[in-house]
Amino acid sequence: MTMTIATDYHVPSGESAYECAYCGCPFRSEEYLVLHRGLQHGDELTEGEVEEFYDTYEEETEELKHFRLKALGVLVLLYFGFLFIYAIVGLS
Repeated sequence: MTMTIATDYHVPSGESAYECAYCGCPFRSEEYLVLHRGLQHGDELTEGEVEEFYDTYEEETEELKHFRLKALGVLVLLYFGFLFIYAIVGLS
């Protein structure tokens, strides 16, 4: 699966950027650079870079799972909160 890369990048002055050695694209964090290299330049990576990509990808996947569970919990609480408010206001 090949993704299209935008070619126009702008890094605000005063901010450090991590630049891809393969295509020169700048990234805000090293984690984003590692993920980019694994997704865009997977065939060109060394064994160590591939391992770093899989570790970073796994960490990000876990973070997304936790975020989704927290978001679901908030939605459930909001739903039942509004349901109880409606039941109390509707009965009075």
